Amino acid sequence: MEIIGRYKEKQELYDILRSEKSEFVAVYGRRRVGKTFLVREYFLKETVFHLTGIANVKTKTQLANFQTALAKYSRTKKVNISPSNWFQAFGQLITLIEKSKLERKVVFIDELPWLDTAKSDFIAALEHFWNSWANARKDIILVVCGSAATWMINKLINNRGGLHNRVTRHIKLNPFTLKECEAFFKHKNVVFDRYQIVQIYMCLGGIPYYLDLIKKGSSWAQAINDICFAANGKLLNEFANLYGSLFKNEENYIKIVETLALKNIGLSRYDLIKYTKLPNGGGTTRILNELEESGFIRKYAGYGKATRDSLYQLSDFFSMFYLKFMKNANATDTQYWLNNADSAACRTWAGYAFEKVCLHHTEEIKIALGIVAVQTQTYSWQSKEAQIDLVMERRDGIIDIFETKFSINEFVINKKYDAVLRNKLGIFRQVTNTKKAVHLVMITTYGIKQNEYAYTSIQNSITMNELFL
Repeated sequence: MEIIGRYKEKQELYDILRSEKSEFVAVYGRRRVGKTFLVREYFLKETVFHLTGIANVKTKTQLANFQTALAKYSRTKKVNISPSNWFQAFGQLITLIEKSKLERKVVFIDELPWLDTAKSDFIAALEHFWNSWANARKDIILVVCGSAATWMINKLINNRGGLHNRVTRHIKLNPFTLKECEAFFKHKNVVFDRYQIVQIYMCLGGIPYYLDLIKKGSSWAQAINDICFAANGKLLNEFANLYGSLFKNEENYIKIVETLALKNIGLSRYDLIKYTKLPNGGGTTRILNELEESGFIRKYAGYGKATRDSLYQLSDFFSMFYLKFMKNANATDTQYWLNNADSAACRTWAGYAFEKVCLHHTEEIKIALGIVAVQTQTYSWQSKEAQIDLVMERRDGIIDIFETKFSINEFVINKKYDAVLRNKLGIFRQVTNTKKAVHLVMITTYGIKQNEYAYTSIQNSITMNELFL
């Protein structure tokens, strides 16, 4: 099957395949983001063994699953007695690999964190396999995947024991960009214009599994209704399943996500603890780190603020959409989204969601502005009088502040709104006391309608088309 998008990742995998040494590759990212598909399809011809861990089972079951996989790749129907421990299992794996005549031999272990059951010595056996055998060769590519991003980082990538500095490459797989979503739909022969793709992105984000549920021949609203609100909707229970499969005691993780969903710009750690009533200690820090590494929230600094004053913001589109609409939707209204997609509440939500889409496409925005080579830092900013969700401080002495507007037609700047923009610029300059040039950039769906106020305050204008670069 063809791998859509993933341009940087495919280049990395290409380099790995042509490396002249053994490689230990860690791939991690949010559940449903396409890690397994990418690795499996790219290394299809070179794979000599593929094992997928099983959630919430004991070591004995994991080892039995290993033996089944070993029999499959040994091309024998006979399944021997399962190995009694992981050291024995990896010994059997070595015997299998040594029979292969492939120039590069890929061992793919998926959902690695699930294999690390209590008192299993799995990590110790993996260390021994790599350090005592695979690393000494030049033809092994060990690829391990996991959705539990914090486990992958702390126990593998930043391991302080026998696997310290053993991971030669690590790839964090992010959701599709808008460009990749467009290519994905084109590949599936599902026809949407860019305005509809943006709206789908605002609901689901760029998660390939979710996008693959959309059937051809439907409008964007029908598609969202069918998978999120219809009686047999594939994503009706996804929110609970998503957090439950990734985190132990997921209630506290969900509590943080639900609290952040109520505050568009985000909350400080202090305010999060105050509203959730979680303890101010290492346990809460760990939860925040895990949510951030898994791509559900982001931590960012406000312009002119110290790092300790950073805010946490909900960044997972599906979680935002679920908590805003799906959680409290009437279960008997199977046409909920078709009946409400154009309501005032949804239009307000769309404005905020479009801001988030822009925040997820800052690289594309830089391309549109012609500043790819310019070093930048992105922030948000707020004062008592004004709020700006995206501030881009450039190394070339300019600060771009962005105003986003989601509309079905060209956006009209009238006299009143022009005054609002002028006032926001003035407040930003006054409060920040910046000496740099401040440029106001408008990001709209279809551009700005030409009139006497169109460009009195605005230095640059970007449309949604530039977000697809």
